[in-house]
Amino acid sequence: MASGEINSRVTDQRAKLEELAARFSGGRADRLDGLTVEFQDWWFNARPSNTEPLLRLNVEARTEDLLAEKTAELLGVIRGSLRGDGIGSGAGDEGGAA
Repeated sequence: MASGEINSRVTDQRAKLEELAARFSGGRADRLDGLTVEFQDWWFNARPSNTEPLLRLNVEARTEDLLAEKTAELLGVIRGSLRGDGIGSGAGDEGGAA
């Protein structure tokens, strides 16, 4: 299951990427193209736009329910309704590739 690309306007792209990295630190992170974090049953990539003050988010998960849950959680961090706390995000955070 895939979210497709979701764009969110942010004031500080770098700070949001760091906030995501801290909140989802329980996964395997890669910084090649923005921030990609992989867990056993899901993964996401958030990358800054080069031309606009946007973060572009893609999420994939093994089930529709997990996709909806993680997409909402990620957008909560990106759009400001959730703050990173330096720990993983709960269910599905066992690590490993999706």
